[in-house]
Amino acid sequence: LAAVTDKYALKSVQLTIEATLFAVVLNTIFGLFAAWSITKFQFRGKKVISTLIDLPLTVSPIIAGLIFVLTYGRQSDLYPLLKSLDIRIIYAVPGIIMATVFVTFPFISREIIPVLTAAGTEEEEAAALMGAKGWTIFSKVTFPHMRWALLYGIVLCTARAMGEFGAVSVLSGHLRGKTNTMPLYIELLYQGYDFTGAFAMSAILVVMAIIILVLRSVLEYRGKKNEE
Repeated sequence: LAAVTDKYALKSVQLTIEATLFAVVLNTIFGLFAAWSITKFQFRGKKVISTLIDLPLTVSPIIAGLIFVLTYGRQSDLYPLLKSLDIRIIYAVPGIIMATVFVTFPFISREIIPVLTAAGTEEEEAAALMGAKGWTIFSKVTFPHMRWALLYGIVLCTARAMGEFGAVSVLSGHLRGKTNTMPLYIELLYQGYDFTGAFAMSAILVVMAIIILVLRSVLEYRGKKNEE
């Protein structure tokens, strides 16, 4: 109890939740727009966008972290501008959030795209011919098809964001109480031979993961039942 109520432990939980919320919200917005655009419209560069969505799945999280360091670190051409605006990304919370968003980038869109592809475009075209506007078509015709896939993607995105280690580790600087998420804080405790604290924090992360797995199973069951 003392280990999980320590101020640094609570800070790590707070940062993990904060980064996860940002990742889920931003990737939900992007996932909806990307899936809708890729499956319902024809345009130049469509394959390029589809390929870029998968990029975080093919790049090691460590390499992703190093890319952020090269882009926003002291040796970057952007660094003087960031410094003049008093914006810190490396070894700061914005960097943690950006890394978490990047590694969870494809999870929501990749759950929605197959569902909308299978649904086709006939219903949207019929609604458009009957005079329905864009938002009406999306909310009344498109969204019901992808509702369960969206919720399932959000659950997967949440689970991945909470457990992210590689990219966040490179960008965090391991500043205790400032840039340590729960996985990083657990590693810090373990390396400091505080096994009680490490396993106590791990237990919290495991409980959170179990809750997410239960939600995933429920949503998967509801989705299959809805299809039937």
